[in-house]
Amino acid sequence: MTIVSPSMLSADFLHLERDIQMINRSEADWLHVDVMDGMFVPNISFGFPVIEAVAKVCTKPLDVHFMIERPERYISQTAKLGAMMMNVHQEATVHLHRTIQEIHDAGMKAAVTLNPSTPVSVLEDVISEVEMVLLMSVNPGFGGQKFIENTINKVKRLRQMIDESGSRALIEIDGGVQKETAPRLVAAGADVLVSGSYIFKAADPESVIKELKAL
Repeated sequence: MTIVSPSMLSADFLHLERDIQMINRSEADWLHVDVMDGMFVPNISFGFPVIEAVAKVCTKPLDVHFMIERPERYISQTAKLGAMMMNVHQEATVHLHRTIQEIHDAGMKAAVTLNPSTPVSVLEDVISEVEMVLLMSVNPGFGGQKFIENTINKVKRLRQMIDESGSRALIEIDGGVQKETAPRLVAAGADVLVSGSYIFKAADPESVIKELKAL
């Protein structure tokens, strides 16, 4: 069964607790939390005070995705929040292997994200060290973008690399995940779907989550 991680970035920030309680009630597996710094990506999202407040209310594991420069600066802070997964960009981390080790040492699962233009081959030497790889299927920084079609082939290549290496890493997809793209991504080998506006803007978000889970 597919793991569903709704993206908090698309929630209603004026009624954030209401939306988090909806996630708690739903069949969602995780909550995807996008941290943006206005440097690595053009946008700024939210920081630790907001995540800390959400962590107190959310009963689902936190899947924290850092779209920031030098995310290794915040490993201990993220662990203190009780995050299940800390996700860093390969493009933003100079010493990726060391960062993965430090995330594990802090008691979290480690994930690495690749931008649309970054080939999966850059992960060959760390694929057995991580619990998950996130492929961006849009350029990071903004919600509601159009799905990049090449992602389907990229998922297939990553699935082959994982299988051949003996790694148990999950494949997560973020960007443009909706009714048309989600089944194709799962068929290509994706394990985890991040979805924002498709879930939160739906008339019945819980039923949309249920549909994605059933893929």
